[in-house]
Amino acid sequence: MSIIKTSSLDKVKGAGISRRDFIGAAATGLAATALSSSAVAQAAETAANKHRAIRWGFVGTGTIANAMAKTLRLTPAGQLVASSSRTLENAEAFAEKHGASKAFDSWQEMIEWDGIDAVYVATPTSVREEICVAAANAGKHVLGEKPFASLPSVKRITAACQKNNVAFMDGTHFSHHPRTTTLRSELDTLVGERRSLDSVFQFNVRDTSNIRMQPKLEPMGAIGDAGWYNMRAIVEYIDSSAQLDGVSTYIRRGAETGAVIGATGVLAFMDGSISTWSCAFDAGSGRSDLRIDGNLGNIDMEKFLSQDKDSSASYRYRSQKDRTKRTDETIRIESSLPGAALMFEDFAAQVHDASLRDQWKQKTERTQELLDAAWESGIQNEQA
Repeated sequence: MSIIKTSSLDKVKGAGISRRDFIGAAATGLAATALSSSAVAQAAETAANKHRAIRWGFVGTGTIANAMAKTLRLTPAGQLVASSSRTLENAEAFAEKHGASKAFDSWQEMIEWDGIDAVYVATPTSVREEICVAAANAGKHVLGEKPFASLPSVKRITAACQKNNVAFMDGTHFSHHPRTTTLRSELDTLVGERRSLDSVFQFNVRDTSNIRMQPKLEPMGAIGDAGWYNMRAIVEYIDSSAQLDGVSTYIRRGAETGAVIGATGVLAFMDGSISTWSCAFDAGSGRSDLRIDGNLGNIDMEKFLSQDKDSSASYRYRSQKDRTKRTDETIRIESSLPGAALMFEDFAAQVHDASLRDQWKQKTERTQELLDAAWESGIQNEQA
């Protein structure tokens, strides 16, 4: 059986403003421009300014930055106005490609420019903290790609953001899709007491010059890049406050660069739940599967990090509460936008409503905490 659900993604949980409110305010602002002589237009313009589109400056012009620049066009919640790169030529090419008005060969100069409200830091992990902290100190809201160097590094970034009253978020897309938010609210009913969460995220990186394969730039290799999503799945679908009881990780390194190209591990929690996970850069085919088991039923997702072309996403729910009644349903959650675009909308919401910020800070810190624990266990087992 297949069931379609239309999730109420218009309303951000616990928020005073909704994604749809924001879009409506932006549209009202456009109307106000055309009717600027009227009192109605002035009032509308005031409302629009309160929730106006976030003006973004991108640090980095690589693959992920290009993908996010394209995604940003899908929503009026933000607009790209500036880019920075190590060379002005690269910054100008990126700006021209994506319609930004300014280009810088210095990220320091860009974050000091008053023409941007927020900075997206799409750089190697090794330099991410410096840029995020500097952006916060310059009064700019911060969206940082993941992973981060360590939990202490993350906490220095979030502390700088709190001190300067700016928003912070990491660049995890699936957390914002309504499949995730809807399923989180229904897990107690569907699955019950969580017993286990198993996840796999693997793909193939054939080019050894890829930044992912350079330990000096990406120290944790596959554990940091792909394993971040395994850890985030735990944060999203298992009680995020559950304390770790035990961790065991085994890593695999590439012969040419020494980068970690694969890892498998187990995390056990004090509440009795357990998570097994695996990630890899050397897989024969891509895979991102997740399974949640509880005392009432289980959930399967073949592609827990992505969605279909129409932005909808599915999960399979199975349960057998007695011998006569068996449930086996595929449930599709509709969405007007992909998770990455909704990330920019959720970011805009927390820019305008500071009460939303702590939840995203906690998700980032908890994800990095689990990632650090998995990494440390892997290194210990490798040395042993």
